[in-house]
Amino acid sequence: MKKLLLLALALFCAASLQAKGDLHLFSIDNKDGKVTPYIIEEALNNGGLHVELNSNMIGPFKKQFKETKYKVFTLMTFWSKKYTKPLVDKYPKAGVFTPMGMGIYQAKDEKTLHLSVLTAKAQGKIVDIKDLALLKKIEAEVLAVIKKSFPNAKHTYSEDSLKTSHNLVTTYEMEVDPDDDIEDVQDEFTMNLESAFKPFGFVVPQYMDLNEVLTEDGKVESPYDFYLTYSICKLPVIYTVSKSRPEASAFAPCTTMIYKKKGEDKVVVGFPAVYNWLSSAKVEDKAAKAELLKAQKDFESILKEATE
Repeated sequence: MKKLLLLALALFCAASLQAKGDLHLFSIDNKDGKVTPYIIEEALNNGGLHVELNSNMIGPFKKQFKETKYKVFTLMTFWSKKYTKPLVDKYPKAGVFTPMGMGIYQAKDEKTLHLSVLTAKAQGKIVDIKDLALLKKIEAEVLAVIKKSFPNAKHTYSEDSLKTSHNLVTTYEMEVDPDDDIEDVQDEFTMNLESAFKPFGFVVPQYMDLNEVLTEDGKVESPYDFYLTYSICKLPVIYTVSKSRPEASAFAPCTTMIYKKKGEDKVVVGFPAVYNWLSSAKVEDKAAKAELLKAQKDFESILKEATE
């Protein structure tokens, strides 16, 4: 019996060591500070990806909160030049990861720069994609860039994610009259949405007309009449979460999708819910959870009003 218990314990420990969380984590020696977000941006752009946003958060942190424990804290977003089009053509919800995010951070007392990016499996779980082939191809591009550019980087995974019963993508729909002009529908919807961000403290550091990618700048047909994505930030959320779980920066800024499929009489708007931060990054700090849940509630109220 004792041998059986020891064997069971050994198997359990081995399984735990092999367990993979929802985030790829990279640690890069950076005691001389030569590895910068701009070097990472250049590497991604040269590796089949396109960087949309490279946002240094140190200035905003100091301006609003007077201090930060980081000397590097950057939010980066990007998409795949080769695989984004077939992915979003096939899976409308994949727009919430177009662009997808990478957190880049280094504390003042550290000699190591850290990168955080979602795994293909985690993205599939969030947007309910069972066939991970395209997501894995994008993941392979990202990993290849990091490994080629920083061959000595240490690659690990985040802790196992927490279980959640909440929907991981929050979506709302608005019915439209089939006789309405598509451009008018798009303009009115986005105008109403954009006007609601600021009163709730949300900012939009990046906007993307995804249909330009899907139509290859007008050369081919898109399955959508329009498809837009907004990168949305709320500084108190990012700052508060960064204190305990900087790796959650892979979710920031949050990408909000807005699309109308051809042949459908509705506009769909949605974003990855904050329950992903709580689950995948295991955000358990009380203040961080409060900020996240407030942001979820506020953003839901914005989308409800925009779709009524």
